[in-house]
Amino acid sequence: MTSATFSSSLLGPFPVVTSTRHCDLGKERNKFCCFNEKKGQRNVICACMAPPTRNLGRDEFHGTKFTESSKYGNFSKEVKHENDSDVLIECRNVYKSFGEKHILRGVSFKIRHGEAVGIIGPSGTGKSTILKIIAGLLAPDKGEVYIRGKKRMGLIGDDEISGLRIGLVFQSAALFDSLTVRENVGFLLYENSCMSDEQISQLVTETLAAVGLKGVEERLPSELSGGMKKRVALARSIICDISKESIEPEVLLYDEPTAGLDPIASTVVEDLIRSVHTKGEDASGKQGKIASYVVVTHQHSTILRAVDRLLFLHEGKVVWQGMTEEFTTSTNPIVRQFASGNLDGPIRY
Repeated sequence: MTSATFSSSLLGPFPVVTSTRHCDLGKERNKFCCFNEKKGQRNVICACMAPPTRNLGRDEFHGTKFTESSKYGNFSKEVKHENDSDVLIECRNVYKSFGEKHILRGVSFKIRHGEAVGIIGPSGTGKSTILKIIAGLLAPDKGEVYIRGKKRMGLIGDDEISGLRIGLVFQSAALFDSLTVRENVGFLLYENSCMSDEQISQLVTETLAAVGLKGVEERLPSELSGGMKKRVALARSIICDISKESIEPEVLLYDEPTAGLDPIASTVVEDLIRSVHTKGEDASGKQGKIASYVVVTHQHSTILRAVDRLLFLHEGKVVWQGMTEEFTTSTNPIVRQFASGNLDGPIRY
């Protein structure tokens, strides 16, 4: 669960910032990390807008109706709301291709304040691609992305828009292997904030405690287990500059956060994802700070434990959406096949 945050306030675990020198994406360390050679210059790729006017939880969504249609039958469920004032992120008819390979073919959905959303579907159907488009790492070939109601034009810098931090937590642990845990978690603050080293060090300790880690600040990544690395990556994604007058709300995007973990370690990470959400309580007993999050996953335990609403991507489109409890009871053929792992069905390999 390597993490990277794209934020107007430069507050994130892993700076996907600036365009002067890019790291090798094929290497384990420094994935999706771009550094600014000039100290103090800020060019974070981000997607930001004004914070929500009020904290809406899932129980406050009113006037919900459903529409269903698909070439496979009653299969694509779109949840419609009378009021869109709580929408943080919206994708409208997004297309993306790489050469002759068409990945996304008209993806549309909304992420609302307070939501815990899962994106599921067969491998290669564009789940990670849509996360990178939301985060601003990729620009869609066609279609629109709106952040708090404002259309984003391609890739943007942190000085162009503000109000919402978007963090992308990658699948593999891409910690800086030559830095200690303390330096990894506090990296962006050490580089860009006005906080003193002592303040950052204390904040790192508190943030590690929030994800259930204590006394590991001086360890190197090579001295950590796989599950511990994922927790460090999560800590890096939620740390923020407390010296600011106001702390912007954050949406976290998780790409396969429990990949490669045993069932018990997966449960730990799934519970951590819940705990740092505003509806949760972290390991130190404090309310979580993440406004909303999106999880790309294949694991049933993560689907059932970490998210409330699901979007199913297939052949580059959202072909079904519904609440988590509907996943195992749905009669839609593509959902049933995915849930059961059956070789017979609409999904072909």
